[in-house]
Amino acid sequence: MKVIGVGLNKTGTKTLAAYLEGWGMRHRSYDYEAFRLYLEGNAPQILESMKEWDSFEDWPWPLIWREIDERFPDARFVLTVRESPEVWYRSLCGMAVRRGPFKFEKHIYGYLDFYRTHNQAVTDHFRNRPNKLITICWTDSNAPERLAEFLGQDLPNTPPVHENRGIPVYSGDNLFVAQAYRVAFQRFWQAKKIWRRLVGDK
Repeated sequence: MKVIGVGLNKTGTKTLAAYLEGWGMRHRSYDYEAFRLYLEGNAPQILESMKEWDSFEDWPWPLIWREIDERFPDARFVLTVRESPEVWYRSLCGMAVRRGPFKFEKHIYGYLDFYRTHNQAVTDHFRNRPNKLITICWTDSNAPERLAEFLGQDLPNTPPVHENRGIPVYSGDNLFVAQAYRVAFQRFWQAKKIWRRLVGDK
């Protein structure tokens, strides 16, 4: 059984990944090479590359969920969402301030319309197969238990940590301040990654 996170980024995909990895799944997150193949229209090669992995989230996996469903009939899908489209959009804007625009954002987003359309399409596709899809919002205290039951797993004793929670985000219109904030955040994030390597926390 493969588990596919089909929620868009900034919907708690890394929290989902923490649970899947905690259950011992061979997990594959954002994959630049796979996303490049998606842009080239080479879905068959992406699907072929999925054979050795158990679970997936982040790009490009939410973009090829129909093809995955057809290729892997035993796969299960997890749609992570936010409390509302507006909450998701504010989180997306915060990421853009911190890290700058990404290529996949330019390719994908019509922003709120894309978010609503994507979630509705996934929901409609699996409407008559409820055992194939679960929709999760991490503000629901029962979400971890529902996910564990859906995947036939035991609920972990320790919940995963949401690493980006509590990091302040500049929300004004001054581009120079936004750029300064972005540079500061990127240096902080790079230092954190280096520290993790030094202490062996990957």
